[in-house]
Amino acid sequence: MAMDRRPRNAAESGAVTGVESVAHRVHRLRTELGLTQRQVAEPAYTAAYISTVEAGKIQPSEKALRHIAERLGCTYEELSSGRPAHLATELRMRLAEAQRALATGDPEEAVPGYAAVAADAERHGLAAEHGAALVGLGQCALEAGELVGARGYFEAGEGVLAGAGVPLTHRVPAIRGRALTHFLAGELRYACYLLESTLDELNAAGLRDPEVLVLLYTALIAPYMDMGAHARAAQAAELALALAPEVSDPALVARMHRGVARTLLAEGRAAEADASLLKAAECYRQLQIRTELAHCHWMRGYVFAQSGDLPQAETALRTARDVLASRHATLYVHQVGVELADVLHRQGKDAEAEALLEQTLAGLGADKGAVHAAGAHRLLGLIAEGRGADQQAEEHYTMALGQLEHAGAAGDLADVCRLLGDLLRRTGRVEAALDAYRTGLGHRSAPGTTTLGPAPAKPF
Repeated sequence: MAMDRRPRNAAESGAVTGVESVAHRVHRLRTELGLTQRQVAEPAYTAAYISTVEAGKIQPSEKALRHIAERLGCTYEELSSGRPAHLATELRMRLAEAQRALATGDPEEAVPGYAAVAADAERHGLAAEHGAALVGLGQCALEAGELVGARGYFEAGEGVLAGAGVPLTHRVPAIRGRALTHFLAGELRYACYLLESTLDELNAAGLRDPEVLVLLYTALIAPYMDMGAHARAAQAAELALALAPEVSDPALVARMHRGVARTLLAEGRAAEADASLLKAAECYRQLQIRTELAHCHWMRGYVFAQSGDLPQAETALRTARDVLASRHATLYVHQVGVELADVLHRQGKDAEAEALLEQTLAGLGADKGAVHAAGAHRLLGLIAEGRGADQQAEEHYTMALGQLEHAGAAGDLADVCRLLGDLLRRTGRVEAALDAYRTGLGHRSAPGTTTLGPAPAKPF
């Protein structure tokens, strides 16, 4: 995907360039029409008045500009701002078309539409449309797994919107996008900080927007779960569900059900989790949002795997992976690949699982899907240990520990410490094994410590 239109920084993206002054516009339009200053001025004004306007010596009143616009055959808005008539409406329509392309087709197909809107909106100083287009480009880059590029777009979009005084509620998609890039890069604590601090700011200002709050609460579920903060994840899910009846966007409700399924599963409520995912899948099927539907298949595969139905899990995960691959969502493809490999391993298909893991690790790392990269190393360690390659297994466990420590994924880290401790004890290194066990117990003793502040509060 060609994503080379990313602005260098928020200030650059928010700059309005090439906008004519009113004086220059009046002169240009008059000369293009072949009119004299007297013809533009009469009957309400004099040629001398038009001359001073064109020279930039006076700022004409609204009444005078409306008169001049009528004589020049343009609208008052076009003459006063330099924007073509109905430009903002046209750009919003083009934004909607780009959003539809992103939701129902290949993200790469949406990029030109968003980029064109961003350029036109920036040129004419339309901050809301400019910011929305930059956020759209960020979403395209995020689906492609281009985390650095996506973050640049989200930061630029947020900067444009904030600089224009756009309310916080309208900046939430950009903030949420930034948080997702940090989450996928393994920076779980900072992702939580961004989302929680935004919730705190909304609550402090009394800005209770149900759709915005659902976006933030559901975005918190995944990092909370990966950090072992199951109580916080459950609380966020409950708050999102309580707001669901007030949300009119079916795609948002579907996304919420998908996130809530994770907490239901963590509580051992597999049947309810599957029912929640089925509701989400039906919404996305109606909306034809293929990526979100793929995520529903992904989560269903996870539910089946946890319930022990491995053939069903394999089918669901392969479906998710195929759909995501068709949309060039490479980072998500690699993440699903790790979970599919786990299912294959549990079915005794170690050769296929190992080949898949080696393939997925090429697209994962400490700064790109760290939790799943650690999961891949954990699985490779189990497979190596199963065939007696203890040294290789230890290396994989150690690599997994490093990535999980970076991400702060407490629950997974404790599990890998246990595996490493068992391996060290079995090979006669008792003291090293005890150190590994102690490390794991230390991480299990304080689950749910995410940011410096308390858990997100219930909206007023």
